[in-house]
This record gives sequence, C-alpha cells and structure tokens, in this order.
Amino acid sequence: MSIPSRVQLIDVGPRDGLQNEKTPVPAAVKIELVHRLQQAGLKEIEVTSYVSPKWVPQMADNHKVMEGVARQAGVAYSVLAPNLKGFEAAVLDKPDEIVVFGSASEAFSQKNINCSIAESIERFAPVVEAALAAGIRVRGAMSCTVGCPYEGEIAPERVAYLAGLLKGIGVQRVDVADTIGVGTPRKVQKALEATLQHFGIDDVSGHFHDTYGQALSNTLAALELGVWNFQSSVAGLGGCPYAKGATGNVATEDVVYMLQGMGIETGIDLDKLIDAGAYISDYLGRRSGSRVAVAVLAKRNH
Repeated sequence: MSIPSRVQLIDVGPRDGLQNEKTPVPAAVKIELVHRLQQAGLKEIEVTSYVSPKWVPQMADNHKVMEGVARQAGVAYSVLAPNLKGFEAAVLDKPDEIVVFGSASEAFSQKNINCSIAESIERFAPVVEAALAAGIRVRGAMSCTVGCPYEGEIAPERVAYLAGLLKGIGVQRVDVADTIGVGTPRKVQKALEATLQHFGIDDVSGHFHDTYGQALSNTLAALELGVWNFQSSVAGLGGCPYAKGATGNVATEDVVYMLQGMGIETGIDLDKLIDAGAYISDYLGRRSGSRVAVAVLAKRNH
C-alpha cells in the first residue's frame, strides 16, 4: 500500500499528557492549551477523562475544562470514560467521542485497571452501547500491543484477540499503542496487521512512545502499511506510570515536522504548534520534549 498523502493527528496532550503530572494544572491552563492546539490546526483533541479523582486527581476538573473550551466547528473533542459511571458524567459535557481502553497484556490489565482483559471488555460493553445510543462515537485504546513491563514481548495474536473483543462490543475504531516505547518498526507492523484483521485501515491509528527513540521510525512503518491516523502529544507530554523509565508520547511537533518533510499534508501550522508546546512546557517549568521545538525555539531566541 502506498504511503498516505494526508495524515490526521489526534493530540492527546491535554488528557494523556497531563494526567500523570503530580502538581495540579489549573483548568484555565488546560483550556488554553486546547485552544492553542485547535488554533494550530488540530482537528481531534483528547481533552480529559472521567475517572475517579482518587486514582487520577489531575482530571478532577473534567466538567470545568469541557465547559470552558470554546469549541471550533470541524474539531472533534474526545474524552476517556472507562465505565458507565464515567460515561454518565461525561455525556453531560457532550463529547464527540468516548474512549475506552484495554490491554493486550493480562498482567498489565490487572496492574492498570485491576481486572482481566475479559472483565475489562464486560465493563466497557455497556459504555459502548450507551455512547452509540446517544450518537457519540467510540474509540478503543489498545495498550501494550508490542511489549509489557511485566510480560515482556506481546505476540501479535494477543493484539488480534483484543481487537476482536473490542470490535465485538461495537467499538468503531482503535488505537494501537506501544505503551512503554519498546517497539521497533517490524514489530509495530505486526501489531497493526493483527489489528487490521478486525478493523479497516481508516479505523486504526498508531500511538507510539519514544522511550528508545523509535517513535518516528514506528510512525513511518505504520505509514508504509497505509495507516493515516496517529496520536501524539504536544511537547512530548506524558508517560506510563507502570513502566519504569518509559518516556512520554512522541511529540506532535516532531511528527508534524517529519510528515511535512515527506510532503504529507496535516493541516497543522508547525509554528503555532510549537508555541502551544512552549506554553505548556513553560507552565510546567521544563524544556519541551520535542526535539524540533527545542531547535526552533533556540533559533528564535538567537
């Protein structure tokens, strides 16, 4: 399959990127980050999650954030809702898409959400049913599709199994995530090929972490299969709390720079995107996790 001429990016920075920050980030800062991302041209943004504040205190302001976002036409706003209680809270804020998440690793599923893969699907089924009945799209995030911090390498058959379960409960599209960033191009392609047994190419996205510096290589490997949807995080925000040493999501700025260099259309203004990354990095008091952003900002300052 030829490499796509256009790519759609979902920026997960406001949710996946910020959820593990120990210091509370004010709702106003999260809202401003979403505004800057949509001004940069992002058409899909993962905004927040509806989980117990006991487990993810950073997302306790979900209603305030969703209410404060000035929505733009043509932009889809997604939220994480792992159970029916979360969905019932989320639906009040009228998200465009609900995200549920499952793992291709039994051990990770137990550590992350305290249940087996099969039990997680039973938990998600009523959420998917309720969302579809309300006219809300549903996406399934598949974690540990290449490797697990507890089980090691994950066989493609496990990925196909999870993809089939999600398809069976009505999930419309899925993310193939290298949660701990151990994937290399061929392994990622095998995970994607396993997923494509159950979902069409238009309904599969890549979600890569950069722990071993392989995220852009893995993105290119996915492009070679025809994948044109990807998730990334502005400034490389995020990480995996259950995987020692796992660094953040691949930076949106770096992905856009690579895609633009390949002549692939994204609809994103790289300069505005870099400014969005600089905004949140400055607030957090750290350097951006994007190599491109660091280089561009250094050049600007000189």
